[in-house]
Amino acid sequence: MNIPPTSNPSTRERILAASVDLFGRRGVDAVSLDEIARVVGVRKQTVLYWFASKDALIDGVLETVAAELFVVIDAAVRAAPDDPLERIDAVVRAVFRPAVRRPALLGLVRELSRLDVAHADRLRVGIQPLVDRAVRYLGDEMDAGRLRRGNPGLIAALGYATVTGIATEPEALRTVGWTADASGLRSLRDELRSFLRAALAPL
Repeated sequence: MNIPPTSNPSTRERILAASVDLFGRRGVDAVSLDEIARVVGVRKQTVLYWFASKDALIDGVLETVAAELFVVIDAAVRAAPDDPLERIDAVVRAVFRPAVRRPALLGLVRELSRLDVAHADRLRVGIQPLVDRAVRYLGDEMDAGRLRRGNPGLIAALGYATVTGIATEPEALRTVGWTADASGLRSLRDELRSFLRAALAPL
């Protein structure tokens, strides 16, 4: 029987948390398993017990980020009033909240955009249920007349592109005076909230 190198039940979570921060700040290619082990305070062999390779660790990070995003959005939707504009607003605020509190997540999103096809597909599978749910919700509310008629898929894609764009195209945003800090994120979040509300409010 194989015995785990450590009995600490939070070791896997600590490895993932350190990986998110290091990958986001330094880039996936620039961070080694040895460095992750040093930050966590364990041996490299311990990291390899939980994740057999760096690729396996990247997959674990992708699964964790997708799962956390699902929980955050689901909680925001459940807590919001039964009004589509209020729910959309709540989702936008919920999606931006982790990035404001943990700026390394922006860098991680940028790194994810550079992953190979296999890793990108795993991330897509993780977030696809969220995308499908958003498109269905927008379509149903449009059919009910509570949102202005439009293409639900394109509207969801525009929201997604805005969130990922702040990470993948920071230089382009700096040309219009935007700064990738907590204040800048809040400003961009509020602009997106206002834009979606104006675009989707029933006529």
